[in-house]
Amino acid sequence: MNNILILEEIELKNKFLATLLTGAILTATILSGCQGNNGKAASGTVSGGENSASTSENATQKKLKIGVTVQSLNNPVWAGDCATMKQLAEADGNTLTYMSCDDTSSKQISQIENFISSKCDAIMVNPSDPNAIENVCKQARDAGIKVFCWDNTMKNTDINWVIDNNKLGYMIGEQAAGFIQDKFKDGKCEVAVLDYPQTAILLEREKGIMSALKEKAPNAKVVAQQPSIDASQGLNAMETILQAHPNVKVVCCIGGGGAVGANEAFKASKKISADVGIFAADATNEELAAMLAGEANRMSVMVTGTPEVQAQAVYKMLVQLGEGQKFESQNIYRDMFPVTAENAKQYYKP
Repeated sequence: MNNILILEEIELKNKFLATLLTGAILTATILSGCQGNNGKAASGTVSGGENSASTSENATQKKLKIGVTVQSLNNPVWAGDCATMKQLAEADGNTLTYMSCDDTSSKQISQIENFISSKCDAIMVNPSDPNAIENVCKQARDAGIKVFCWDNTMKNTDINWVIDNNKLGYMIGEQAAGFIQDKFKDGKCEVAVLDYPQTAILLEREKGIMSALKEKAPNAKVVAQQPSIDASQGLNAMETILQAHPNVKVVCCIGGGGAVGANEAFKASKKISADVGIFAADATNEELAAMLAGEANRMSVMVTGTPEVQAQAVYKMLVQLGEGQKFESQNIYRDMFPVTAENAKQYYKP
């Protein structure tokens, strides 16, 4: 049920019960303390400042304060997910603050320290370097703050929401290899890889790509590799690669940002043909639009679902952590599936 509708129902119920119990004056006090209800059925104690009432049927949970730090907000996936989570939090009366560490561990440590000082209930980290933030995440947990890691299997966390990145990379490479075998005689063509080895999980993804290409398209040749985490880097990297290797036909990217930039480079060079293909992960709206337009983006692996679905899933878990709920496992692995022009319409948002 929609969180806002649930909130409205709870407020109506609380108003009715409070009226029966304490009268109109106390009702106003109780309602002022109910505005932060996060959309779950209330029970226990209601606090209305110095004047308060307690009943097993009428209570509110405190407003939650959530801090989020990600590698980069230049990445459209992170930017969209963070904005959606903030909207969900505001709808529930919670507070969610998000920021970018610009892929700098010292900056991310400082951000987490600030979240601790501001007494957040839960902190979500998308680590620049997971090892570098283990100690500060331990400090957060020692302070009673729940810690959620998006992407890495860290030690000092309550939940790690993770991907089997080698498997994901293999899916990218496997899809590219199938394209190569279909479009090129004897499977011979030049391939570029847009990677990001400075981040451990993306290095693992890159390894999966390379393994699949070697196994499934042994006659293809990787002639260039460039780091690209967002569209700007992808565009610059692909322009450079096409200048040095004008016969590159297939590009494997570790993420959707680089894939969007690579597509723009091919469009600018007017080299998009039926045998040109970009294969990646994230399935961003920009990638899906390019697929549907018949551009170079041919496939992108979607993880969990659309950015909205991802954001909803993460926000729900952050709220559950903030409320003290327990999870069966520290590591929660995410589903993955390929999106192509054939099924892109069901995920694309105009």
